[in-house]
Amino acid sequence: QVQLVESGGGLVQPGGSLRLSCAASGNIVSINAMGWYRQAPGKERELVATITSGGGTNYADSAKGRFTISRDNAKNTVYLQMNRLKPEDTSVYYCKVIATTTYMGQYWGQGTQVTVAS
Repeated sequence: QVQLVESGGGLVQPGGSLRLSCAASGNIVSINAMGWYRQAPGKERELVATITSGGGTNYADSAKGRFTISRDNAKNTVYLQMNRLKPEDTSVYYCKVIATTTYMGQYWGQGTQVTVAS
């Protein structure tokens, strides 16, 4: 019912930047919140940043000051601008959307690889 398409991942050097995008489509009545999570090998999936329908944002401590989450309501798209990337940011990044179709549910994107290395 809801499809999420992620893009923008890749390989960058430490200190570089990337911009991730996640576009939602389908039988969407409303989107309540959108966010980004990441999961590295051998580690649990962790929250990176979220943005609510009212525009409120929340960041993990590791992301504060370096990452910015934003959204384009007209395009049902959420972005994650990542600056001053560090090797420890290397992970698969997943988009999550809490949306209402025939009910309120949680949907995940397919993930996009971000690798920060020389």
